[in-house]
Amino acid sequence: MVISAAPSKGKKPKGPRPKHVPQRTCIACRSTDAKRGFTRLVRTPEGKVEIDPTGKKAGRGAYLCSVSECWKKGLEKKAVENALKVTIDLETRQHLGEFGEALPERSAVEVE
Repeated sequence: MVISAAPSKGKKPKGPRPKHVPQRTCIACRSTDAKRGFTRLVRTPEGKVEIDPTGKKAGRGAYLCSVSECWKKGLEKKAVENALKVTIDLETRQHLGEFGEALPERSAVEVE
């Protein structure tokens, strides 16, 4: 009698595998969703904080939901500074705040 040490493997399902969707977490509200649902902030190698619409800029990145509440919370609670490990100057903070105010509110996004 022959005993096999390897477990028998069943047939593999045929057809294409579902595509992997990268997941990210909002640094303000801690919700997790697909990467495309967030806006990326990046600390450049020079130490500046910038909005990264492409998600490909070099540097340390952090993600915020694309709703104004998360941007306000992230800037007020210093979640952005903690995630990017940088101190944000007043001019940059105002620029980020203006960008966040231009975004829709959460209730408007949930209805769609």
